[in-house]
Amino acid sequence: MKHLFERKPLHLLLEEMKGENRLRRVLGPLHLTGLGVGAIIGTGIFVLTGVAAHDKAGPALILSFVLAGIACVFAALCYAEFASMVPIAGSAYTYAYATLGELFAWIIGWDLILEYSVASAAVAHGWSHYFQDFIGIFGLHFPLALTNAPFDFNPASGHLVATGTWFDLPAVLIVALVAAVLVVGIRESATVNTSIVVAKLAIVLFVIVVGAFYVKPANWHPFAPFGYTGVSFFGKTLLGQTGKNGEPLGVFAGAAMIFFAYIGFDSVSTHAEEAVNPQKDIPTGIITSLVVCTILYILVTAVLTGMVPYGKLSIDAPVSDAFRQVGLPWAQFLISLGAIAGITSVLLVMMLSQPRVFLAMARDGLVPESFFGAIHPRFRTPYKSTILLGVVVAAAAALVPLRILAELVNIGTLLAFVIVCAAVLIMRRKHPEAERPFRCPMVPLVPILGIAFCLLLMFSLPVENWWRLIVWLAIGFVVYFSYGRKHSVLAKRRAAAARAAADSAA
Repeated sequence: MKHLFERKPLHLLLEEMKGENRLRRVLGPLHLTGLGVGAIIGTGIFVLTGVAAHDKAGPALILSFVLAGIACVFAALCYAEFASMVPIAGSAYTYAYATLGELFAWIIGWDLILEYSVASAAVAHGWSHYFQDFIGIFGLHFPLALTNAPFDFNPASGHLVATGTWFDLPAVLIVALVAAVLVVGIRESATVNTSIVVAKLAIVLFVIVVGAFYVKPANWHPFAPFGYTGVSFFGKTLLGQTGKNGEPLGVFAGAAMIFFAYIGFDSVSTHAEEAVNPQKDIPTGIITSLVVCTILYILVTAVLTGMVPYGKLSIDAPVSDAFRQVGLPWAQFLISLGAIAGITSVLLVMMLSQPRVFLAMARDGLVPESFFGAIHPRFRTPYKSTILLGVVVAAAAALVPLRILAELVNIGTLLAFVIVCAAVLIMRRKHPEAERPFRCPMVPLVPILGIAFCLLLMFSLPVENWWRLIVWLAIGFVVYFSYGRKHSVLAKRRAAAARAAADSAA
């Protein structure tokens, strides 16, 4: 059993950067910060704001964003320390392998697959709604059967209901397009993303500045119609109101849902192997993108809930619809166009990050290296896993509703953050001598607070999300013990060393 928790030595991680089967270092601080902002601002603010304000927190969603942002800051500082120490692909998976051992590394790697894959599907789903809203301005529409997932979750009844559609065709098309761009190369992908981010920030600032003139303070009353708490434990509400189906309501419940809006800053660390100066630029990209986006989120939420009563916010396209409701239909065109661009960049970064995690796992033998570790000879990208990811994401985006996707992503991401924060504490104790170009401040306080805040948000999610996570991890254990354990590079090294020792003794 002790071999299940065998740690990957730091010197082996650093040696991997010297091999031929590695990625190309072409990303500077601007590209990395752009990747962070590109991943963060998207479906969370353009889509989930309406759901969270309408169903969970009301105008107090402003505080939900603050709470979720605080949890992310603690986790971001821990990510930044590890990314500067071990600047190779893999993100939290790599950090867990170096500190907690192979089994925990597998758990976090399997969890990251859930985070990035399902997040990509949720983002594609949000992109589809805004794209349909945009072309609807010109009187264009997809056939109804091709506009949405075939079923949805009704929070009022607590049951799945048929939507009368077959699948979400626009979501499939955007996933296919993004996958094609990602296969071509990292420099091209990052340049496209940076251009989109500039346009997206311009639209967000437009929403804040123009929308401020239409804010009615009366719409902020009552400020917290669902209360200021909303903390639960495995489906049992401990503090605050409960919904018709027993789900928690309030600021904490809102924070647990819109935590999805912050997913993305951690993706910067997955590109450490492609950064020109990873020890310096990765921490800068992580922290800068998170701080900028947190400020923008708070301002946008304040404006939206001030423009339109929270109960009247659109579920599918709340930002553009809010401007329509206050008599600015021309703004609907700009916002829908900006949202389409913004959500595209989120999808691009999410689908860019997942194959890098697969690559790290393939190098360790935990998934087939011939497939997931394959690097295109010309483009130097993990092209096979990118194509596979495109197929899986397209299928999920076409068939699974947004509400289920968003909450499933949140709990997986929060678990990853908990493990990274714990890994910083362990690494400081096990390897105090290791070089740390960036040091997380106030250790152990910051990692402990990160663990506490993330666990609090996890417990504030509906209980069915815990069951989905448990089922996903159970599937992961089957894969690990049937394949990964047998093909582990560390296990093979250990077996070879044992045979050499036996031969020497003989």
